[in-house]
Amino acid sequence: MAVLADIKGVGLGLKRELIPQIQRLFNDKDVPDSKIANINFVEIAPENWIGAGGKASADLAWFVERYPIACHGLCLSLGGPDSLNVDFLKQVKQFLSANKIPLYTEHLSFCSDIQNGKAGYLYDLLPIPFTEEAVKYVAQRIRQTQDLLGQRIAIENTSFYVSAPISSMAEIDFLNAVLTEADCNLHLDVNNIYVNSINYGFDASQFLRRIPGERIVYSHIAGHLQVDAGLLVDTHSENIIDPVWALLDEAYQLFGVFPTLLERDTSIPPLPKLMIEVNKITDIQSQYASNNSPAGQYQSGVRSRP
Repeated sequence: MAVLADIKGVGLGLKRELIPQIQRLFNDKDVPDSKIANINFVEIAPENWIGAGGKASADLAWFVERYPIACHGLCLSLGGPDSLNVDFLKQVKQFLSANKIPLYTEHLSFCSDIQNGKAGYLYDLLPIPFTEEAVKYVAQRIRQTQDLLGQRIAIENTSFYVSAPISSMAEIDFLNAVLTEADCNLHLDVNNIYVNSINYGFDASQFLRRIPGERIVYSHIAGHLQVDAGLLVDTHSENIIDPVWALLDEAYQLFGVFPTLLERDTSIPPLPKLMIEVNKITDIQSQYASNNSPAGQYQSGVRSRP
């Protein structure tokens, strides 16, 4: 069984179109290891793989044998009004165990609602009102999730584009309160901090400095779409811009090196172009190789063929 410390260095989101490219480079002995050596782990959404059969099942087995895997959930709806989907969590627990996956993270958001007595999914990640009542509600659901899975989870700070009018707390205060009340880990999304800082006019560096670094076990970095000067959308469709790179660098300075995944969900370029950003994350991590995250004691590494 893999352990949390196996998730280290730099990762890449495992999109279907990338699978044959990674497999080909990994298996081709004429290709230098350095082409993909800096992919230390991969990330999948369990919703896209639970119950998969045929080629998808075989592809997953191939990666399980060769890479540590992190799971990043999409639909648990930790802030939703309906009951937690216990049946789904039981499937997740079995999936994590069967595929030796040590890390499960979810968004600090909600994506479900109840209409006419029936629960349904909204197919978007919506912001939870930043209130003391919501802190206790969400934290209880996180604790329930951890009890059902038999392990700690990490929650991700999300981007959002409308503020709930009943919010009575700042985002950073809400995030920290949930982490404390639930006693869970943090999945730090660097780009989401930057996106929200532009959209809501706060200082991203000051936000970062209030993060409880001891709870960071995992991180995302991505590009975003600039709609206009004051509106960014976290699309994972563009190259990462300099201010976001600088924020990642600052995070390593503050908290030590932690596992960092490059997210690219749309407009996905060929693997060699993605590797430019993967390699850049590795380069930044290498500057702080002796300064490891206090939460996971992770360090950057280079992965080679067995």
